[in-house]
Amino acid sequence: MNSLFSEVKVGRYTLSNRMVMAPMTRSRSDDAGVPSDLVTTYYFQRASAGLIISEGVFPVAMGKGYVRTPGIETAEQVAAWKKVTKAVHARGGRIFMQLMHCGRVSHPSLLPNGAQPQAPSSIKAAGQTYTATGLQDFVTPHALTVTEITEVIAGYRNAARLAIEAGFDGVELHAASGYLPEQFLSTGSNQRDDQYGGSVENRARFVLEVLAAMVDEVGGDRVGIKISPEMNFNDIVDANPQETYTYLVSQLRDLELAYLHVALFGAKFDYHAALRPLFDGSYLIGSGQTKDSAQSLIAGGKADAAVFGGAFLANPDLPNRFLVGAELNVPNKDLFYAPGAEGYIDYPAMSEGA
Repeated sequence: MNSLFSEVKVGRYTLSNRMVMAPMTRSRSDDAGVPSDLVTTYYFQRASAGLIISEGVFPVAMGKGYVRTPGIETAEQVAAWKKVTKAVHARGGRIFMQLMHCGRVSHPSLLPNGAQPQAPSSIKAAGQTYTATGLQDFVTPHALTVTEITEVIAGYRNAARLAIEAGFDGVELHAASGYLPEQFLSTGSNQRDDQYGGSVENRARFVLEVLAAMVDEVGGDRVGIKISPEMNFNDIVDANPQETYTYLVSQLRDLELAYLHVALFGAKFDYHAALRPLFDGSYLIGSGQTKDSAQSLIAGGKADAAVFGGAFLANPDLPNRFLVGAELNVPNKDLFYAPGAEGYIDYPAMSEGA
């Protein structure tokens, strides 16, 4: 029987355990999107995870949505990420980079030359984002032209190539949480009347073309995708999410992806039961798992691996704590997005007296 502690094949890699560290924005990069040395320490501390999925990284400068978040477009960014991957690999870990284009979930002050954020349609999202001057309301975005969409897809391709150059084992497309890929998928944010809007086939086209470009560049066994049906984060609304995600996942088979990462928060439909049979790669389940719930899902064959967020943040040695049944540290939410070491790399491991 499989357990959290058994090996599992994900894409081209055999992972040492089935505990995956979730992608978590922690805002410890500089204004140029270059990860600080704190970032290297942070991922090094957590390299006992079977797989680390990095925080969201903008593939192009126009994809930035929050202050102090990292990119993968410049030589300086690549050099900094090489330190991270070298540190993780030194401990025998594996790490994928999550590529996150925020689309309309941004602000001109975060973008080159004060540009308007990009989106499928010129529909403003309700809400705010974090900028250098504090919280700012979202603005009405620029609707991408077909030519610009082609350029965005090329940006994802280049980012995937640079991630591998920086030493990452693979890349994850962030198609959840209301960012650009989900903006294309969802009827509330995509009201185009061309080949990228309207029918579910057209609304899924952008995501599938991005994935195809990434797969062509680095290989399907080094590419994953994250989705979060019905999460409704960042003002995302879809008229028929069951149809949208059933169709999308049904189209992934030919891409031969490494994994499908599904995070559900309050969904009224059993997406896991509907989607897993449609996907041939590894199936990763997130959304607030505990040790016991994750173990049950894996033992029952409902998931190949479980994704943990806050538990990995506060417990850099989480697999060992689970193994021996140790008490868990509690994450300090007040410091999630603070710029320093506190609440980031100062959570103690058991050997440090936790």
